[in-house]
Amino acid sequence: MKITDHIKNANGKTLFSLEVVPPQKGIGIEDLYKNIDPLMEFKPPFIDVTTSREEYIYIDKGNGLMERRITRMRPGTLGICAAIQHKYNVDTVPHLLCGGFTKEETEYLLVDCMYLGIDNVMALRGDAMKGHQYFEPTAGGHASAMDLVHQINNLGRGKYLHNEDQECDEHNKFCVGVAGYPEKHIEAPSMNYDLKWLKQKVDAGADYIVTQMFFDNKKFIEFVNKAREMGINVPIIPGIKPIATKKHLKLLPQVFKIDLPEELISEVENAKNNDAVKQIGIEWAINQCRELLNFGVPVLHFYSMGKSDNIKRVAGELF
Repeated sequence: MKITDHIKNANGKTLFSLEVVPPQKGIGIEDLYKNIDPLMEFKPPFIDVTTSREEYIYIDKGNGLMERRITRMRPGTLGICAAIQHKYNVDTVPHLLCGGFTKEETEYLLVDCMYLGIDNVMALRGDAMKGHQYFEPTAGGHASAMDLVHQINNLGRGKYLHNEDQECDEHNKFCVGVAGYPEKHIEAPSMNYDLKWLKQKVDAGADYIVTQMFFDNKKFIEFVNKAREMGINVPIIPGIKPIATKKHLKLLPQVFKIDLPEELISEVENAKNNDAVKQIGIEWAINQCRELLNFGVPVLHFYSMGKSDNIKRVAGELF
Protein backbone atom coordinates (compact mmCIF):
# COMPACT_ATOMS: atom_id res chain seq x y z
CA MET A 1 0.00 0.00 0.00
CA LYS A 2 1.17 3.53 -0.71
CA ILE A 3 2.29 5.75 2.18
CA THR A 4 -0.30 8.35 1.23
CA ASP A 5 -3.02 5.68 1.45
CA HIS A 6 -1.81 4.61 4.89
CA ILE A 7 -2.07 8.24 6.00
CA LYS A 8 -5.50 8.67 4.44
CA ASN A 9 -6.82 5.46 6.00
CA ALA A 10 -5.60 6.56 9.45
CA ASN A 11 -8.32 9.25 9.46
CA GLY A 12 -6.22 11.82 11.28
CA LYS A 13 -4.53 9.41 13.70
CA THR A 14 -0.76 9.80 13.83
CA LEU A 15 1.11 6.70 12.67
CA PHE A 16 4.44 5.25 13.86
CA SER A 17 7.23 4.38 11.44
CA LEU A 18 10.96 3.76 11.55
CA GLU A 19 14.08 3.74 9.42
CA VAL A 20 16.75 1.03 9.55
CA VAL A 21 20.27 0.77 8.18
CA PRO A 22 21.50 -2.37 6.36
CA PRO A 23 24.21 -4.30 8.19
CA GLN A 24 27.75 -4.18 6.84
CA LYS A 25 28.81 -6.84 4.37
CA GLY A 26 29.25 -10.22 5.97
CA ILE A 27 26.99 -9.53 8.97
CA GLY A 28 23.72 -11.46 9.14
CA ILE A 29 20.26 -9.95 9.23
CA GLU A 30 19.36 -11.30 12.68
CA ASP A 31 20.69 -8.24 14.51
CA LEU A 32 18.46 -6.09 12.31
CA TYR A 33 15.47 -8.23 13.25
CA LYS A 34 16.38 -7.79 16.91
CA ASN A 35 16.20 -4.04 16.33
CA ILE A 36 12.82 -4.23 14.60
CA ASP A 37 11.10 -6.90 16.74
CA PRO A 38 10.53 -4.74 19.87
CA LEU A 39 8.94 -1.98 17.76
CA MET A 40 6.37 -4.08 15.92
CA GLU A 41 3.90 -3.72 18.81
CA PHE A 42 3.39 -0.13 17.64
CA LYS A 43 2.17 -1.42 14.27
CA PRO A 44 4.34 0.57 11.85
CA PRO A 45 2.62 0.63 8.45
CA PHE A 46 6.00 1.03 6.75
CA ILE A 47 9.72 0.72 7.41
CA ASP A 48 12.40 2.65 5.50
CA VAL A 49 15.65 0.96 4.51
CA THR A 50 18.60 3.22 3.70
CA THR A 51 21.01 2.85 0.78
CA SER A 52 24.75 3.50 0.86
CA ARG A 53 26.70 4.92 -2.02
CA GLU A 54 30.09 3.68 -3.15
CA GLU A 55 33.30 4.65 -1.39
CA TYR A 56 37.00 4.16 -1.94
CA ILE A 57 39.06 1.70 0.07
CA TYR A 58 42.83 1.24 -0.08
CA ILE A 59 44.39 -2.22 -0.13
CA ASP A 60 48.00 -2.66 0.93
CA LYS A 61 49.83 -4.44 -1.90
CA GLY A 62 53.16 -4.53 -0.08
CA ASN A 63 56.40 -2.69 -0.82
CA GLY A 64 54.70 0.55 0.16
CA LEU A 65 52.13 0.27 -2.65
CA MET A 66 48.40 0.85 -2.12
CA GLU A 67 45.65 -0.09 -4.53
CA ARG A 68 42.48 2.00 -4.58
CA ARG A 69 39.20 0.18 -5.14
CA ILE A 70 35.52 1.10 -5.02
CA THR A 71 33.17 -0.81 -2.74
CA ARG A 72 29.82 -0.53 -0.94
CA MET A 73 30.01 -1.26 2.76
CA ARG A 74 26.25 -1.68 3.27
CA PRO A 75 24.65 -3.19 0.16
CA GLY A 76 21.45 -5.22 0.11
CA THR A 77 18.72 -2.60 0.49
CA LEU A 78 16.23 -4.40 -1.77
CA GLY A 79 17.01 -7.79 -0.28
CA ILE A 80 16.40 -6.43 3.21
CA CYS A 81 13.15 -4.80 2.04
CA ALA A 82 11.96 -8.15 0.69
CA ALA A 83 12.97 -9.95 3.91
CA ILE A 84 11.20 -7.40 6.12
CA GLN A 85 8.04 -7.56 4.01
CA HIS A 86 8.04 -11.36 4.20
CA LYS A 87 8.76 -11.57 7.93
CA TYR A 88 6.56 -8.76 9.23
CA ASN A 89 3.95 -8.27 6.49
CA VAL A 90 4.67 -4.54 6.47
CA ASP A 91 5.38 -2.15 3.59
CA THR A 92 8.98 -1.18 3.04
CA VAL A 93 10.49 1.96 1.51
CA PRO A 94 13.89 1.52 -0.15
CA HIS A 95 16.00 4.64 -0.48
CA LEU A 96 17.16 5.47 -4.00
CA LEU A 97 20.20 7.69 -4.47
CA CYS A 98 21.52 9.80 -7.31
CA GLY A 99 25.09 9.52 -6.03
CA GLY A 100 26.72 6.24 -6.99
CA PHE A 101 24.04 5.04 -9.40
CA THR A 102 23.52 5.46 -13.14
CA LYS A 103 20.08 6.02 -14.61
CA GLU A 104 20.15 2.47 -15.95
CA GLU A 105 20.98 1.04 -12.52
CA THR A 106 18.12 3.08 -11.06
CA GLU A 107 15.75 1.70 -13.68
CA TYR A 108 16.75 -1.87 -12.84
CA LEU A 109 16.22 -1.16 -9.12
CA LEU A 110 12.76 0.20 -9.83
CA VAL A 111 11.83 -2.82 -11.93
CA ASP A 112 12.99 -5.07 -9.10
CA CYS A 113 10.82 -3.04 -6.71
CA MET A 114 7.81 -3.72 -8.93
CA TYR A 115 8.48 -7.46 -8.91
CA LEU A 116 8.82 -7.41 -5.12
CA GLY A 117 5.51 -5.59 -4.68
CA ILE A 118 7.17 -2.49 -3.29
CA ASP A 119 4.87 0.51 -3.78
CA ASN A 120 6.98 3.25 -2.17
CA VAL A 121 10.47 4.66 -2.70
CA MET A 122 12.42 7.52 -1.16
CA ALA A 123 14.21 9.66 -3.78
CA LEU A 124 17.40 11.30 -2.48
CA ARG A 125 20.35 13.02 -4.08
CA GLY A 126 22.70 11.60 -1.47
CA ASP A 127 25.87 12.99 0.02
CA ALA A 128 29.24 13.60 -1.54
CA MET A 129 31.49 10.57 -1.80
CA LYS A 130 33.49 9.97 1.37
CA GLY A 131 36.57 12.14 1.29
CA HIS A 132 35.07 14.59 -1.23
CA GLN A 133 33.98 18.06 -0.18
CA TYR A 134 31.22 18.49 -2.75
CA PHE A 135 28.64 16.24 -4.38
CA GLU A 136 29.50 15.29 -7.94
CA PRO A 137 26.97 13.47 -10.15
CA THR A 138 27.86 9.93 -11.10
CA ALA A 139 28.67 9.55 -14.80
CA GLY A 140 25.37 8.63 -16.42
CA GLY A 141 23.46 9.40 -13.24
CA HIS A 142 21.21 12.17 -11.92
CA ALA A 143 22.45 15.44 -10.50
CA SER A 144 19.43 16.09 -8.26
CA ALA A 145 16.58 14.37 -6.45
CA MET A 146 14.16 16.29 -8.68
CA ASP A 147 15.55 14.51 -11.75
CA LEU A 148 15.34 11.19 -9.92
CA VAL A 149 11.68 11.86 -9.09
CA HIS A 150 11.04 12.54 -12.78
CA GLN A 151 12.55 9.19 -13.75
CA ILE A 152 10.55 7.29 -11.13
CA ASN A 153 7.29 8.83 -12.27
CA ASN A 154 8.10 8.40 -15.96
CA LEU A 155 8.75 4.71 -15.41
CA GLY A 156 5.42 4.40 -13.63
CA ARG A 157 3.80 5.74 -16.80
CA GLY A 158 5.64 3.27 -19.01
CA LYS A 159 8.37 5.67 -20.15
CA TYR A 160 11.62 3.77 -19.86
CA LEU A 161 15.07 5.12 -20.68
CA HIS A 162 15.62 3.49 -24.04
CA ASN A 163 12.18 2.32 -25.14
CA GLU A 164 9.39 4.71 -24.25
CA ASP A 165 5.69 3.94 -24.16
CA GLN A 166 5.98 0.43 -22.79
CA GLU A 167 2.75 -1.18 -21.70
CA CYS A 168 2.34 -0.29 -18.05
CA ASP A 169 -0.28 -1.16 -15.47
CA GLU A 170 -1.45 1.03 -12.64
CA HIS A 171 0.54 -0.94 -10.05
CA ASN A 172 3.81 0.36 -11.49
CA LYS A 173 3.17 3.88 -10.18
CA PHE A 174 5.25 4.42 -7.09
CA CYS A 175 4.48 6.65 -4.14
CA VAL A 176 7.57 8.84 -3.95
CA GLY A 177 9.01 10.42 -0.82
CA VAL A 178 11.62 13.17 -0.72
CA ALA A 179 13.66 14.84 2.00
CA GLY A 180 12.91 18.16 3.69
CA TYR A 181 15.15 20.22 5.95
CA PRO A 182 13.57 22.23 8.81
CA GLU A 183 16.95 23.93 9.31
CA LYS A 184 17.60 24.10 5.52
CA HIS A 185 19.99 21.98 3.49
CA ILE A 186 23.62 22.80 4.19
CA GLU A 187 24.19 23.77 0.54
CA ALA A 188 21.16 26.07 0.28
CA PRO A 189 21.96 29.81 0.56
CA SER A 190 18.70 30.49 2.43
CA MET A 191 15.63 28.76 3.81
CA ASN A 192 13.44 30.33 1.15
CA TYR A 193 15.74 29.01 -1.58
CA ASP A 194 15.64 25.56 -0.03
CA LEU A 195 11.84 25.59 0.09
CA LYS A 196 11.67 26.62 -3.56
CA TRP A 197 13.80 23.60 -4.38
CA LEU A 198 11.53 21.40 -2.27
CA LYS A 199 8.53 22.76 -4.17
CA GLN A 200 10.20 21.77 -7.44
CA LYS A 201 10.59 18.20 -6.16
CA VAL A 202 6.91 18.09 -5.24
CA ASP A 203 5.93 19.58 -8.59
CA ALA A 204 8.05 16.88 -10.25
CA GLY A 205 5.80 14.27 -8.63
CA ALA A 206 6.87 13.71 -5.03
CA ASP A 207 3.95 12.49 -2.91
CA TYR A 208 5.22 13.12 0.61
CA ILE A 209 8.14 14.61 2.54
CA VAL A 210 10.17 13.18 5.42
CA THR A 211 12.32 15.69 7.28
CA GLN A 212 15.85 15.56 8.51
CA MET A 213 16.03 14.97 12.26
CA PHE A 214 15.56 18.05 14.44
CA PHE A 215 15.30 18.78 18.16
CA ASP A 216 13.45 22.10 18.14
CA ASN A 217 9.77 21.81 17.24
CA LYS A 218 9.51 25.54 16.56
CA LYS A 219 11.80 25.09 13.57
CA PHE A 220 9.70 22.22 12.24
CA ILE A 221 6.40 24.06 12.66
CA GLU A 222 7.82 27.16 10.98
CA PHE A 223 9.13 24.97 8.17
CA VAL A 224 5.70 23.38 7.65
CA ASN A 225 3.90 26.72 7.72
CA LYS A 226 6.29 28.24 5.17
CA ALA A 227 5.98 25.17 2.97
CA ARG A 228 2.19 25.45 3.00
CA GLU A 229 2.39 29.15 2.16
CA MET A 230 4.54 28.22 -0.83
CA GLY A 231 1.92 25.76 -2.08
CA ILE A 232 3.50 22.51 -0.85
CA ASN A 233 0.44 20.51 0.16
CA VAL A 234 1.72 16.93 0.41
CA PRO A 235 2.08 15.23 3.83
CA ILE A 236 5.14 16.36 5.78
CA ILE A 237 6.48 13.70 8.16
CA PRO A 238 8.86 14.72 10.97
CA GLY A 239 12.02 12.67 11.49
CA ILE A 240 12.84 11.97 15.15
CA LYS A 241 15.95 10.65 16.86
CA PRO A 242 16.41 10.49 20.64
CA ILE A 243 19.89 11.69 21.61
CA ALA A 244 21.77 8.85 23.32
CA THR A 245 25.38 9.73 24.11
CA LYS A 246 27.47 12.78 24.91
CA LYS A 247 29.26 12.30 21.61
CA HIS A 248 26.01 13.20 19.85
CA LEU A 249 26.50 16.84 20.88
CA LYS A 250 29.32 17.03 18.34
CA LEU A 251 28.49 14.16 16.02
CA LEU A 252 24.91 15.06 15.08
CA PRO A 253 25.62 18.71 14.18
CA GLN A 254 28.73 17.66 12.27
CA VAL A 255 27.09 14.88 10.25
CA PHE A 256 23.56 16.24 9.81
CA LYS A 257 24.23 20.01 9.96
CA ILE A 258 21.63 20.68 12.64
CA ASP A 259 21.44 22.79 15.80
CA LEU A 260 20.56 21.50 19.24
CA PRO A 261 18.59 23.64 21.71
CA GLU A 262 20.63 25.22 24.49
CA GLU A 263 18.48 23.57 27.16
CA LEU A 264 19.17 20.10 25.72
CA ILE A 265 22.90 20.83 25.36
CA SER A 266 23.10 21.94 29.00
CA GLU A 267 21.29 18.85 30.28
CA VAL A 268 23.54 16.51 28.29
CA GLU A 269 26.74 18.29 29.34
CA ASN A 270 25.75 18.04 32.99
CA ALA A 271 24.82 14.36 32.78
CA LYS A 272 27.02 12.02 34.84
CA ASN A 273 27.30 9.33 32.17
CA ASN A 274 25.75 8.07 28.93
CA ASP A 275 23.01 6.19 30.78
CA ALA A 276 21.87 9.55 32.10
CA VAL A 277 22.20 11.06 28.62
CA LYS A 278 20.00 8.32 27.16
CA GLN A 279 17.30 9.06 29.73
CA ILE A 280 17.52 12.78 28.93
CA GLY A 281 17.18 11.96 25.23
CA ILE A 282 14.14 9.76 25.83
CA GLU A 283 12.37 12.40 27.91
CA TRP A 284 13.18 15.12 25.39
CA ALA A 285 11.87 12.98 22.51
CA ILE A 286 8.67 12.15 24.40
CA ASN A 287 7.93 15.82 25.02
CA GLN A 288 8.90 16.70 21.47
CA CYS A 289 6.59 14.03 20.04
CA ARG A 290 3.66 15.04 22.25
CA GLU A 291 3.89 18.57 20.86
CA LEU A 292 4.05 17.18 17.32
CA LEU A 293 0.99 15.02 17.99
CA ASN A 294 -0.88 18.13 19.10
CA PHE A 295 0.29 19.85 15.91
CA GLY A 296 -1.33 17.03 13.95
CA VAL A 297 1.60 15.39 12.15
CA PRO A 298 0.54 12.39 10.02
CA VAL A 299 3.42 10.13 11.09
CA LEU A 300 6.20 10.13 13.67
CA HIS A 301 9.19 8.68 11.82
CA PHE A 302 12.05 7.42 14.01
CA TYR A 303 15.66 7.04 12.93
CA SER A 304 16.73 3.86 14.71
CA MET A 305 20.43 3.83 13.67
CA GLY A 306 20.65 0.17 14.73
CA LYS A 307 19.16 0.69 18.21
CA SER A 308 15.55 0.36 19.30
CA ASP A 309 15.43 0.33 23.10
CA ASN A 310 15.15 4.09 23.47
CA ILE A 311 12.63 4.36 20.61
CA LYS A 312 10.54 1.64 22.26
CA ARG A 313 10.42 3.67 25.48
CA VAL A 314 9.44 6.83 23.59
CA ALA A 315 6.77 5.12 21.51
CA GLY A 316 5.44 3.31 24.57
CA GLU A 317 4.42 6.69 26.02
CA LEU A 318 2.72 7.82 22.80
CA PHE A 319 1.04 4.92 21.01
